[in-house]
Order: sequence, then structure tokens, then C-alpha cells
Amino acid sequence: MARLSVYSDTDPTVAELSSADPALVTAHLALAGVLFERWPAPQAIPDAADAHAVLEAYAGPVAVLKEARGFQSADVVRMPRGQPDAAVRRAAFLAEHTHDEDEARFFVQGSGAFYLHVDGKVFRLVCGAGDLLSIPARTKHWFDMGPDPEFTAIRFFTRPDGWVASFTGDVIADRFPKFESETGNVS
Repeated sequence: MARLSVYSDTDPTVAELSSADPALVTAHLALAGVLFERWPAPQAIPDAADAHAVLEAYAGPVAVLKEARGFQSADVVRMPRGQPDAAVRRAAFLAEHTHDEDEARFFVQGSGAFYLHVDGKVFRLVCGAGDLLSIPARTKHWFDMGPDPEFTAIRFFTRPDGWVASFTGDVIADRFPKFESETGNVS
């Protein structure tokens, strides 16, 4: 289940709001222009499953979202526990950046934290299995998968070249609580 914390972008020490109530999470994110929904994620994903198997298991929801939001493709990012390159992969997403297209993710296993920097606020959303998040194009954000990540997420794209980031150069992400600091992992 998702947990939302909202901070002033100048004070990462005190959350102005912290809630796991799905209606409250959805409403606050909608005010920031972000789509958040809870979808069923009943399919168990075996450790050995590849991206094709994950997409096949969730073919119905993937087709619905592609049709509804105009996405042209979907892929899968998986991070099982104990990956030797986890620190490098984590660092790649920890800097504030934007995209020229919406960034949509459907978590089917495990968890991670998205941080959205909108109108003087930082929205920290810890996502878990069943959470669907769509961040509008050009919204400043970063993602923290934690020091020993474990998650599987389906990513949706309108661009043929997939995930392309434009980094802002702001070090704001360094000041905010990391994924593991406040609520730990969500499942």
C-alpha cells in the first residue's frame, strides 16, 4: 500500500502531511497533476520470470493503460534483492530529472519511492504492488529504490526510445529522506 509524505521543498525535516489513506493519497497527487490508482496485482512473479513473462501475466491491465493513455510500448524493470550493481543502479535515478513524456509505472512486486518536486513541495510516494503512478511530462522528480532493492515494475512509454531523462542539476534529492529512512519497504 502506498504512503504519501509531503514536505516543503526547503525543509525536508518535517512532513506537512503523511498518509497511507488511498483516497487522500489520490487526491493530493491529483492536485499536483499526478495520476495515482490502485490496481489489482494478484499475479505471483517467480524469481526466474523474465520481462516477457511479467508482461504476459499483466497483459490485460497493460492493454487497458496503453489504450487509455496513448502509450506505444511497455517494458519491465526488475531488481531482485542482492544485486551486486544495486548501488550504481540506485544512483542513476537519484538525481532530480524530467522527461518529455509522461512517466507511468505499475508496481507488480516489491516497492520503491518516487519524489515529485511540484510548486514548492516535495511529494514522497512509497509505491508497492498494485500502485499505478503516472507523472506528467516535464515534472521534476527522482526515484529511490533503496540500498538493497526488490521490485518489479511495468514502465509505459509514448516514445520509441523509452526512458530518456533530462537532469536538472539541482541537488535537492540529497537533502530528502531516502527510501529506507522513514517507512522502509512497502509490500
